[in-house]
Amino acid sequence: MNRQEMTARIARGNGFIAALDQSGGSTPKALRAYGIADDAWSGDDEMFAQIHAMRCRIIRSPAFSGDKVVGAILFEKTMDGTVDGRSVPQALIARGVVPFLKIDKGLEDEAHGVQLMKPMPGLDALLERAKTLGVYGTKERSVINRADPEGIAALVAQQFEVGRQVLVHGLMPILEPEYSIKAADRAEGEEILRDEILGQLDALPEDQQVMLKLSLPVHANAFRALVEHPRVLKVVALSGGYTRQEACAELAKNDGMIASFSRALLDGLRAQMSDAEFDSALGEAIDAIHRASTEKVAA
Repeated sequence: MNRQEMTARIARGNGFIAALDQSGGSTPKALRAYGIADDAWSGDDEMFAQIHAMRCRIIRSPAFSGDKVVGAILFEKTMDGTVDGRSVPQALIARGVVPFLKIDKGLEDEAHGVQLMKPMPGLDALLERAKTLGVYGTKERSVINRADPEGIAALVAQQFEVGRQVLVHGLMPILEPEYSIKAADRAEGEEILRDEILGQLDALPEDQQVMLKLSLPVHANAFRALVEHPRVLKVVALSGGYTRQEACAELAKNDGMIASFSRALLDGLRAQMSDAEFDSALGEAIDAIHRASTEKVAA
């Protein structure tokens, strides 16, 4: 696939984006869920080797193909790794899956109800390296914990600032201002978030587009204006702590949104499974998430 074909594939949205980007802080938890205890590895190198083996197993699986998975988000170490002698981005492209890279370095402490992204030293060099490896786009995450207008405005501004830096390098940014599903004022805050994003989108040049990764909204189709905005290639949803069943049920109510699930995709996969068991469990998860992404129901 060339970049034009990748753009068309994402725009059609005939599938979902797999989030395979657990980083240092979330990797031990992901490994435990996969059936690998903390005493099975020692130090970061062994830990990342274990999670890389899990991701390679997913990518190799016959259930994981471009038929239902249109994209995959990678952690930097995963991008730099290989699957059967081929770079991970190129292995994904060979399966018809568009590769993205997680670029944020974690979160700052909370202020004004939000957690901004930490500084990203060396981002320009990372973006050029990613582009050389065949990566199509990036993803950056920050978090909203309450409906503070000042905080949300600052968070959205930071997301678009980094997004513009990504666009300069010819890559597609996925902006991820995650709204915590635990927030009591989420319905109110999602309206503030939507309006701040719309303001930033309207300021983009006509020839530029971004993607958005958002929490599943309290009210179905609350983000319709973002889905339909000409500066938005696609809006994808994170599972945000919902179970797979819950996340799929909510996603199916939101027209035009496709999934970009991590935990909801990997739940139920175990290192101890035979290949047949693993492929079957992964296939069931992929089928469920694909249906919720492409077959919508009335709210």
